[in-house]
Amino acid sequence: MHSEKQAPVKYYVGIDVGSASVRAALVDEFGTVVAHADRPIQIWEPQPDHYEQSSADIWAACCSVTKKVVCGVDASWIRGVGFDATCSLVVVDKQFQPLAVNCEGQNYRNVIMWMDHRAVSQVDRINATQHRVLSYVGGVMSVEMQPPKLLWIKENLQESCWDKAGYFFDLPDFLSWKATGVTARSLCTVVCKWTYTSDGGWDDSFWKMIGLEDLVKDKYEKIGNHVLSPGEPVGKGLTPEAAKDLGLPEGIAVAASLIDAHAGGLGVIGADVKGYNLPCENEPITSRVAMICGTSSCHMGVSETPIFVPGVWGPYFSAMVPGLWLNEGGQSATGKLIDHVVRGHVAFPELQSKAAASAHSIYTYLNSHLDVIKKSLPVGFLTVDLHVWPDFHGNRSPLTDLTLKGMVVGLTLSRGLDELALIYLATIQAIALGTRHILETMQAAGHHINTLFLCGGLSKNPLFVQMHADITGKPVVLSKEVESVLVGAAILGACASGDFASIQVIP
Repeated sequence: MHSEKQAPVKYYVGIDVGSASVRAALVDEFGTVVAHADRPIQIWEPQPDHYEQSSADIWAACCSVTKKVVCGVDASWIRGVGFDATCSLVVVDKQFQPLAVNCEGQNYRNVIMWMDHRAVSQVDRINATQHRVLSYVGGVMSVEMQPPKLLWIKENLQESCWDKAGYFFDLPDFLSWKATGVTARSLCTVVCKWTYTSDGGWDDSFWKMIGLEDLVKDKYEKIGNHVLSPGEPVGKGLTPEAAKDLGLPEGIAVAASLIDAHAGGLGVIGADVKGYNLPCENEPITSRVAMICGTSSCHMGVSETPIFVPGVWGPYFSAMVPGLWLNEGGQSATGKLIDHVVRGHVAFPELQSKAAASAHSIYTYLNSHLDVIKKSLPVGFLTVDLHVWPDFHGNRSPLTDLTLKGMVVGLTLSRGLDELALIYLATIQAIALGTRHILETMQAAGHHINTLFLCGGLSKNPLFVQMHADITGKPVVLSKEVESVLVGAAILGACASGDFASIQVIP
């Protein structure tokens, strides 16, 4: 903008609720993050495989980080808000007050997290039905989806929760409701996690077959009978109460939301890569896979026609990129697994003190340590006798077996920092081999993938990125804007504002 009187810049707020923190960014109309902030959120683990959160805690964190990023900015320049979040299940009563999802009756703990695996017997029974809707989730429903969790609530908390429940929200939809007062759901959440289909809607026979016929009786009021495409404006924008909470003007456009991985995919998969001699340069977007890697990892591939991939979720129409079918592979524990392995090792205190003394993170220090001990060999060869099977939290894709456990082969009696560095490397290699397994399964089913686009916390680790390039044999692209998930959320706000005709035309 070189005019004498500079036109005001348009800004959009992206709010991302991850597993352990909430982040917000102020993004300008050119896709540049000009401010961002984060705040941790609480996780309760009352028993193994039960993970719970508080919707009040999450909303308070959303308000805190949003106020920080818009501080000092002319509010009239902020045009829209977009939310993304983990696909966790939020339960509220008919007055929208939180309801306990636990036997202790702690109402503020009203969120069953995405990674909660309490509903194992319920998902086994759902899969035994072999209902036709299962063909859209790779043939086997995951315990991390919402129908088994709903069935668990009905069977275990009927009086205290199920009978009193007014609404069951996917967390991204809870946030758009909290902002607007409108209970509309996003096509992304209901298609990917609830068995809604973009052409036929809800299938009454499925819910009746699995024992949740109650949801059909009220025309799906409790789980959503008004569905919007991601990026569509919700209601009349921010309510006065939400505007005050967030530090934004009343009435600003609020977008129908996305699941966090899908926001990351939206933020990177369409990147302009001209001039880098990449195999995807003159190919359609269907040659790319966006890999969103944080606590867990998701592998997002799109196609022009539906492709059914055994053990990989989808195909979902318009769930991430409008007009294209989405397949979603995934690994339930990646960043969480690396953390678990490293922090559980006997040499971790030594690593902590040495990393602190060098003013580096523990992972930067481990990467440097591997460079020291590798000598003349490529770093990947250090683990020739050490192997990890990474399914410590089951296998999401493509084996769809939540009963699988982790394994380490090649341990010795050594217990020093060298051994910690090696098991860290072997864990990263195992995760990369899992990615390769997912990509090969997608390609065998009909996808044509030649380039990986990475985002999320693990994409900031050079060793993680390099091992994925080496082991998959595909080039890896990293976005110049590292906060791709937040950019994806802001893109939704930009679309809802009406400043852009569609998600596809946003730069």
